[in-house]
Amino acid sequence: MTEKLVRLLQLASPALPVGAYSYSQGLESAIEAGRVRDRASAERWIGDVLLHSLAPMEAPVFLRLCAAWTAGDAAAAQRWNEIFLASRETAELRAETAQMGYSLAKLLPQLEAGEVPLEEPSFPAAFTHAVAAWRIDPHDALVAYLWSWLENQVLAAVKALPLGQTDGQRILVSLGDGLDELARRAARFDDDALGGNFAPALALLSSRHETQYSRLFRS
Repeated sequence: MTEKLVRLLQLASPALPVGAYSYSQGLESAIEAGRVRDRASAERWIGDVLLHSLAPMEAPVFLRLCAAWTAGDAAAAQRWNEIFLASRETAELRAETAQMGYSLAKLLPQLEAGEVPLEEPSFPAAFTHAVAAWRIDPHDALVAYLWSWLENQVLAAVKALPLGQTDGQRILVSLGDGLDELARRAARFDDDALGGNFAPALALLSSRHETQYSRLFRS
């Protein structure tokens, strides 16, 4: 149990060399547009993306990828990987998951987690491949995956706003408390009930970020 926990912490760590810190997923454009200005608006933006984008689409796909890798079903993993890539609504969001997936897939053989047998693995596809290789509980893995995303968003807000570290930690406490329930809810989706990645404001601002003149984060 302890070894699996350590491996999961390693996967969720900001020290994992996949470049997550270099992306803001539209948050920087939301700041530029004045939609995110302070702690309250940052928490609302991040919470809405979590609830309306990750929870109904990314989280259920993550669990299906876990199941596919655990069963040794590479065809199913390929199908869910393609579905996830197709769900990215902008070039920026697609490039992010492809770059992070590529980086993690290159790293995993060196960590004795095996080769990821996909031509273009998304980040959740590579992450879940490690989860299956290390026999980590899928629910725990999803909570850690969501936490990693949440932490990265909060760090982006701290960097781009006049937002102190304490306010950032308060956002993590507030939104982090709901991750276990979001993961449990994701497990109850059947294939026909997948909610899709319907977050039009995120897609619009991510598109604008691709041509934003001054920015800290990568497109």
